[in-house]
Amino acid sequence: MNRLLLLLPLVLLQCQPAARFSATAEEKAIRDVLARQQAAWNAGSLEGFMEGYWKSDSLKFVGAQITTGWDATLARYKRSYPDLATMGQLTFEFYSFQFLAPDVCLVTGRYTLARANDNPTGLFTLVVRKIEGRWLVTYDHTS
Repeated sequence: MNRLLLLLPLVLLQCQPAARFSATAEEKAIRDVLARQQAAWNAGSLEGFMEGYWKSDSLKFVGAQITTGWDATLARYKRSYPDLATMGQLTFEFYSFQFLAPDVCLVTGRYTLARANDNPTGLFTLVVRKIEGRWLVTYDHTS
């Protein structure tokens, strides 16, 4: 009988309903992170833009070269976009949000920078992960 009483809490835990995953709600949360990044960029704040990235030495940014780590990625952005004129105004266009797991999403889209003399544009693929309750970009391939 005592053994049964010891097992009862484990059985009850197994019977708890799993938290429901809503792709619609999670996509909105990811879009909100990316919208905050866009707003920070357009306000000239690279540090604010970087708030959407995983602050880890394991962050990967793939462009013309591979950059590893949050600090190195911020330094790369500062070298590439030293002032408001080179930053321009950023817009995102999203093509897809593909959930690979409830806490991992593959986002594809296009970025465009509106600047005085040009309008560079390109494609991106992001791996966005839910870490400690927050969606963060952990891998960014931008071309």
